[in-house]
Amino acid sequence: MNDAALPLLARIADALERLAPAAPAAPDFGAGRLFRHEPKGDGFVPAPDYPMPLDLLIGVERQKDRFVENLRRFAVGLPCNHVLLWGVRGTGKSSLTKAAFMGMAAEYPALKLIEVDRDEVAALPPLFDVLRSCAERFVVLCDDLSFEDGAAAAKALKSALEGGVAGPPENVLFVATSNRRHLMPRDHVETQGAIAAAENAEEEMSVSDRFGLWIGFPPMDQPTYLAAIHGYAERFGLQVENLERRALQWSQLRGARSGRVAYQFIRDLAGELGINLPA
Repeated sequence: MNDAALPLLARIADALERLAPAAPAAPDFGAGRLFRHEPKGDGFVPAPDYPMPLDLLIGVERQKDRFVENLRRFAVGLPCNHVLLWGVRGTGKSSLTKAAFMGMAAEYPALKLIEVDRDEVAALPPLFDVLRSCAERFVVLCDDLSFEDGAAAAKALKSALEGGVAGPPENVLFVATSNRRHLMPRDHVETQGAIAAAENAEEEMSVSDRFGLWIGFPPMDQPTYLAAIHGYAERFGLQVENLERRALQWSQLRGARSGRVAYQFIRDLAGELGINLPA
């Protein structure tokens, strides 16, 4: 090679280095314990700590015990399972996840929670690859998960949970909440046709099988609903006549009994009495 060409080649190499995109910075999880994932920028936005303590969730003691035990195993590096929390809306699935996490993170500071949007399931495989190389342990929460877009989203989630040739990340626990046990949209056949729907249903139900721990949340009966009302009222010092009658009237107006409806009644009552509550 002509020696005169060496300076030109060096200048070309320098120009190419300047044009090349910089390597992405390693995520900084020191800014908080809860984060929201932004897949477009591959960023992690810190969120405030979840304010509701776990013992404030009433009527789901069995579900709390099972979830917390699995979460504790994950926190200390013991074998555990990805979790599907399923059942009727308003029964505390998401609240249980966040409240249990906050309690566990107080014991294990390396524990972090990342919330992902249900419409961004396709971003889970690259997200898990990023988290794999981090020192922290991550609970990845997808609230109200279902596969409205069909089998493509289901395949992405399967890929994330199985981890490809590298296997699933040891430091990631995936938690999904859903109103449907098998995660399938209700208009499955009508929108896709019988054959396509059957094939997609098989794909989507196979994703459900990747969750080793299924925890169900049945509808709340009246005694449990009233127990929740009394528990909240006692916890926050709310004293009023005809508490049960008013609480039942509130549930009748809402057409449902659930932990969410109970807490909404308590918030309304606290506002009436001029008492502040956790959000």
